[in-house]
Amino acid sequence: MMDVIYEIIETVLPFSWTKYIFMKNALLAILLITPIFGILSTMVVNNKMAFFSDSIGHSALTGVGIGVLLGLKSPVWSMVLFSVVFSIFIVIIKNTNTISTDTIISVFSSTAIAIGLIIITKAGFGKYSNYLIGDLLSITPAEIGLLGALLVVVIMIWIIMFNRLLIISINPSLAGSRGINVRMIEILFTIMIAIVVTVSLRWIGLLIINSLLILPAAAARNISRNIRQYHIWSLLISFISGLAGLILSYYWGAAAGATIALLCAVCYFITFALHNKFV
Repeated sequence: MMDVIYEIIETVLPFSWTKYIFMKNALLAILLITPIFGILSTMVVNNKMAFFSDSIGHSALTGVGIGVLLGLKSPVWSMVLFSVVFSIFIVIIKNTNTISTDTIISVFSSTAIAIGLIIITKAGFGKYSNYLIGDLLSITPAEIGLLGALLVVVIMIWIIMFNRLLIISINPSLAGSRGINVRMIEILFTIMIAIVVTVSLRWIGLLIINSLLILPAAAARNISRNIRQYHIWSLLISFISGLAGLILSYYWGAAAGATIALLCAVCYFITFALHNKFV
């Protein structure tokens, strides 16, 4: 199956970089992961969850540490489990405490990253440094399949939850008065973010993964007149930045995740300059 896909890529894109299997795998990963970030980005920005998504990335380090302590060959599942529990705790405490959300997230995030760094440092930090900067070129066909399954799940959940998420982002009190279980929807959404962030962390990198969750939608808001345009532009910006970033990183010899994030930032500043002409 993968051989057929590789042949199609070489036929459609007859460039020198498509001759390498690791670049073809990275391209397939980009085609799957950029729509996920483009979709989630819109609601992360709408719900003012930039700090939250960043803290999820930080908490993943503790998940790595737990995986190390348990002797797991790959700490992905310990990362996912810890991040999911972490996100649920934040939502529950946020809704039962008078302290500001930013303060609660900061407390949890600081504690998680401190614990994670202590464990990882003792285990040998060099072995896990790729979680900081990411390594998209190391992705395997099995992991590409995982991303494909994740994309399908995200789209299905998005179709089911979109209207309720939109109302909650506008007015949580109104959503509650309409019979929407605000806390449950928030928990489900944060779990989805936690899973996406932790699963893709090794390929994108902790230091810049939040950029891919924020910048596409932030750029899209500058030039969108309605919700439909907002989502279309977010998806396009995420996809174009991902594809161009991968190709440029190959020729520049730079980290793919960082190059993609840089292009997302460029898109933001361009759309910011064009803001008055579109809106």
